[in-house]
Amino acid sequence: MSPFTERVIQIIRDIPAGYVMTYGQVAASAGNRRGARQVARILHSMSAKYDLPWHRIINTQGGISFPPDAEAKGTRQQDLLETEGIRFTPDGKVDLAVYRWFPPDTEEF
Repeated sequence: MSPFTERVIQIIRDIPAGYVMTYGQVAASAGNRRGARQVARILHSMSAKYDLPWHRIINTQGGISFPPDAEAKGTRQQDLLETEGIRFTPDGKVDLAVYRWFPPDTEEF
C-alpha cells in the first residue's frame, strides 16, 4: 500500500461523527492536492475492508456524489449523515462552514 493510500485511510478514519470532509480536502491533507479521484477509488475499493466511514466524504459543493444508477447509496449516505446530526439545506447540501472537519495540523482548505 502506498504512503498516500495509508494517509487517506487514516484521515478518513479520524473524521469524527457529525462532520464531513471533501474528496479534495482529504487528498490535500494526505499530500496530493490533485488526488480527489484517488480518494474516491480508495473509498470504493477499501471502505469495507478497513471499515471506513465512507459516508463522511462529500463533494466540494457540499453534496453527495453518486452515479445516476446508485441513487439508493446516496439516500443511505444522507440517512447516515443525518443520524450523526448533520442537517441538509433545502437544496440537499451540507453546510461546509458548519460541518467540515479539519484534521489537526492542516491548513484550512
